[in-house]
Amino acid sequence: MVTVAAVIAVVGWRSARWRLLWVPVCVAVGTLGALIAHWYMDSQGLSSDPAPGALWIWVAVFVAAVALAVIGWRGSRWWRRGLSVIAIPLSLLCVGLVLNQWVGYYPTVAAAWGAVTSGPLPDQVSADELPGLRGTSMSTGKVVPVDIPDTSSGFAHRTEYVYLPPSWFAGPTPPTLPAAMMIAGEFNTPADWMRSGNITTTVDAYANSHGGQAPILVFVDAGGSFNNDTECVDGPRGNSADHLTADVRPYVVSTFGASASPSNWGVIGWSMGGTCAVDLTVMHPDLFGSFVDIAGDLGPTSGTKEQTVDRLYGGNSAQWARFDPTTVMAAHGPYTGVSGLFEDTSASPRRGNAAHTADPGQAGNRPPPSDTAGSGYGGRDGTPDNDEKGAADALCAAATAQQVSCAVHTGAGGHTWQFAAQAFNDGLPWLATRIGVPGAAA
Repeated sequence: MVTVAAVIAVVGWRSARWRLLWVPVCVAVGTLGALIAHWYMDSQGLSSDPAPGALWIWVAVFVAAVALAVIGWRGSRWWRRGLSVIAIPLSLLCVGLVLNQWVGYYPTVAAAWGAVTSGPLPDQVSADELPGLRGTSMSTGKVVPVDIPDTSSGFAHRTEYVYLPPSWFAGPTPPTLPAAMMIAGEFNTPADWMRSGNITTTVDAYANSHGGQAPILVFVDAGGSFNNDTECVDGPRGNSADHLTADVRPYVVSTFGASASPSNWGVIGWSMGGTCAVDLTVMHPDLFGSFVDIAGDLGPTSGTKEQTVDRLYGGNSAQWARFDPTTVMAAHGPYTGVSGLFEDTSASPRRGNAAHTADPGQAGNRPPPSDTAGSGYGGRDGTPDNDEKGAADALCAAATAQQVSCAVHTGAGGHTWQFAAQAFNDGLPWLATRIGVPGAAA
């Protein structure tokens, strides 16, 4: 409301030439700016979930505000000049607010401030404090920042985090616990699961109801920077897959005593991370036994298939096939002891979904939807990919054909961090049972 009032005041009544010529020009410039932003988002494959109309309206207002300030500067009174300058950051702030409402990135001002100031996460301790906590009883786990060597991958990454449940501290030595790798979306920091998703509260609650037992969680950096969309593959954007499999997993086993058995390892991912969760598990059943895919695509994607091959693999189509989960599963043949859970939104109806199936083995007899069959690049085969339409069903069908036990759960919500947090809450007990968390079946 403040921004709208400021923009109206900047426009004012002024002269007839201003009203009939320059105001329409500024409106046209703003509209063109919004159209260019819309085109750029689509061409770069930045989101498979349609942006709300309010986002483009505010982008248009922001660009128009810049035009109003430039074109209307000469001949304006000092107060209008000042207001025209103020209207620019105000309208940009509105763009950010609508964008945040769309994806649910910062649920509270405190979460946003903590991210901006790099404030400590809930229950965060340093690695040096861990020995002093050994043998103590606590009601919450602890989050430890770690700098994992990139010896095998050469992948430049940011600080990553490890959640250690209360049971990890109980005895004289760390117990051999199951572990799960946590992967966030395309635009992310390793702390997003905890700041935006607030999932440490969920894990602590689970641990409290299971005698302090919960999996070790490792919050990884799959991108290396906020806007580096690696899709967890090896390519021009970095050897992300090698980092996760050859750097992170061995480090967690050797440093925190996690089990080395693939049956005790899972991968949980949201959005891009959901795609990564499926891909890592079916490519490396010798490392991971279970996955939870929260609103992921059919496979690693960065635009159309041609754009994906170019951007992610430097034009090497063989690399596309190497990392496409449907292709990987078909080439691998029957799997043993691998299971998956797809947590999907119910915003767009999908054919054949089984909501909250009790047994993953009962949910695998759905044929892939005809509009996604044979694609494997995020559903972008000439049809809009709204809410990853059909990806969960298609992947579950392909997985079941190769004896991967799977289920598709649907829940209300959009492609937001709030849905991801709820889906994690829904999937954690399932994953804990699959990877062998002590007392998980109770």
